[in-house]
Amino acid sequence: MSSDSSSGDKPDQTKREFLYLTAGAMGAVATGAVVWPMVDTMNPAADTLAMATTEVDVSKLEPGHSVTVMWRGKPVFIKHRTAEEIAEAKAVNVADLRDKQTDEERVQKPEWLVVVGVCTHLGCVPLGQKETDAKGEFDGWFCPCHGSHYDSSARIRKGPAPKNLAVPPYKFTNDTTILIG
Repeated sequence: MSSDSSSGDKPDQTKREFLYLTAGAMGAVATGAVVWPMVDTMNPAADTLAMATTEVDVSKLEPGHSVTVMWRGKPVFIKHRTAEEIAEAKAVNVADLRDKQTDEERVQKPEWLVVVGVCTHLGCVPLGQKETDAKGEFDGWFCPCHGSHYDSSARIRKGPAPKNLAVPPYKFTNDTTILIG
């Protein structure tokens, strides 16, 4: 009798193992079906990906002039600096600066300055891109919201801003084209 009951348990145990495996596999598939859409929503939207890089032709930008382009929803200032502006930026004693960066650390080519045009104090957009704008005491940019003054290398020189205007990731794809992002 004991031999009959042991041989009778074997098919039941095999069925039970099959049901466990099937239920586990179905649970994994169901979990994936629920979790994947939530994870997928964390990916950037197509319009955001389209703004990931911005290509700018600067061939027509004369020395002393600037252009503002949008990158990731932020203004980016591109300035074609004059020899005087470059010399002025290089002559600054870095030890006197709040956010200590040399001009060489902020530019790839001395004549081209590329910075995110957002004041590091409270996120305002500084003036200084147009010839008629106030440029502050250091002939760069001036944030009228709270009085931050930036120099010709976009370094904070006076006012409440704690940091220099940020330099975005960029590269020159040729002598007259800048790829931002």
